[in-house]
Amino acid sequence: MTSETHRNFGRIGIWSSSLAASRVDDAGRKAIEEAVAELDELGYGTLWIGGSPSPEDAAAIVGATRTATVATGILSIWDHTAEEVTAAVAALPAEARERFVLGLGVSHGPMVPQYSKPYSSMVSYLDALDDAAPPVGTGHRVLAALGPKMLGLAAERTLGAHPYLVTSEHTAQARRTLGPGALLAPELSVVLDTDRDRARRTARTMLAMYLRLPNYTDNLLRSGFSEADFDGGGSPRLLDALFALGDTERVRSRVREYLDAGADHVALQVVTAEEGGGGLPRAEWRELAAAFDDQP
Repeated sequence: MTSETHRNFGRIGIWSSSLAASRVDDAGRKAIEEAVAELDELGYGTLWIGGSPSPEDAAAIVGATRTATVATGILSIWDHTAEEVTAAVAALPAEARERFVLGLGVSHGPMVPQYSKPYSSMVSYLDALDDAAPPVGTGHRVLAALGPKMLGLAAERTLGAHPYLVTSEHTAQARRTLGPGALLAPELSVVLDTDRDRARRTARTMLAMYLRLPNYTDNLLRSGFSEADFDGGGSPRLLDALFALGDTERVRSRVREYLDAGADHVALQVVTAEEGGGGLPRAEWRELAAAFDDQP
């Protein structure tokens, strides 16, 4: 990865499915705009719009920020055609277009009726992005890659990979597959709660839905977990490997594990008991920003 790309992404970012403005009313959109403006001021390098966002969601967040990189994390290639995406990107102001990164993924078979040949479908989608006028080129896109084949494609055709729900050990393997030059920006879920049992209960509430999706469970099985680790929303071993559970010092320690394993950037997803996922946890985002204020 080039030093310029490093500066653009920063070491720490925020991932949140609640940043999708198209899913809320006017009051909700105003709350999102205020929240992302604060995240920008807090110094987070990249804001990842989670949960299959639309191009319009990305445009709203880019428009409400001044300096942060804004990335889709992850736009499903089945939900929006390459032509729709390139038109939306072309409509962004030039400055905003420079700060935007298109994160792409193939989603999951149980969620997509037309799901078929995910690798070749992604190749075709990237071809269409390249052929568009203007194109959304390699320097403005990443892939939600988990397995070696998609990781290889990410290194070849995009900035790199944004793996979701992975361990630091997976990060080390992904770095070996990607090689030294590609971006590696894993997501890491965070529960800021020093009561370990309660933190695990909160994590299980969020994790349960993902354990029904074979792309994730297959990857976890490749990573050395067993079917038994998926019972009851996740074994303690699985939860401790996939989450940062505890105070901000614990989060810093877990982030360091991923960076030491080869990550260039870590996207933090705050999970709260109240929301069963995250909402707009602005107090927690502030707390984490203070904990990482020494990060370049």
